Amino acid sequence: MDSKKLEILVTAVDLGSFTKASEVVGYTQSGLTHLVDSLEREIGLTLVRRDRRGISLTREGEALMPSIREFLRAHARLENRIADVTAHRAETIRIAAYASIAMHWMPEILYRFRRVCPDVVVDLRMVDHALEPFELLEKWQTDVIFGAKQSGFACDWTPLCDDRMYAILPPDYPAAGDSFPIEEFAGREFLMPYGRFDVDVTAAFDRHGVKPVIRPCRVDDETVIRMVSKGLGVTMMAEMMLRGRTEGVKVLPIAPRTCRELGMGLQLRDDQPESIRQLRRCVLEFIQKR
Repeated sequence: MDSKKLEILVTAVDLGSFTKASEVVGYTQSGLTHLVDSLEREIGLTLVRRDRRGISLTREGEALMPSIREFLRAHARLENRIADVTAHRAETIRIAAYASIAMHWMPEILYRFRRVCPDVVVDLRMVDHALEPFELLEKWQTDVIFGAKQSGFACDWTPLCDDRMYAILPPDYPAAGDSFPIEEFAGREFLMPYGRFDVDVTAAFDRHGVKPVIRPCRVDDETVIRMVSKGLGVTMMAEMMLRGRTEGVKVLPIAPRTCRELGMGLQLRDDQPESIRQLRRCVLEFIQKR
């Protein structure tokens, strides 16, 4: 039931006239009368009688008026409560980040952020696929992303650093120097950590026209590294993914130097919330002091 119509009815009854009520509520007399008529049709009862002296309640109107007034008081209390809850509701920032970034960067970034925005709740989500954070951002299912720059997605992108790529080789691989020519991957069994890095790896190979024998591996990065250590193939990973996980393998930087650009992405909008701007400042401070 429309509370506005009930409020108008009560005002008209209290003032005893549609004319006087129209001056108070800002409706024309005919508009106000139309609303009361609509209310009566809605509930199926005649609530007011009209005569030359003004308006008064019918017997049905008198029976319902106490409940109508109580309903309006309860409605006003509810609106006030909603306003209070909304005013004190904690703001939430949704972040989607590659697992490696979430592990190595986010604890320090979020520590810095909490010091400047202690009341903002952070909902951090780790993602597996290189494209997933961009897809989430495109669908407005996250507010901030951390990942490797990808073509075909529009966002407010802040470059943060280059993440160099390395060849991961069996320990007895006969490497001829302190780097690994990307062309040497051609024709070799390449263990592709499917979903985590395949887009970036494929882009690197395409730039140099290299065609290894791809063996998709639907396992985590550490398992791929262990498979390489057993001579089951070779692979390529970025430095961020390798930290602390190179035991039992030979690791050489790719030549020519090959990197992916890590950065922070936001929704494309002119009015970024203050909390988002503060988060970006914390990120840039963290990157500068790494």
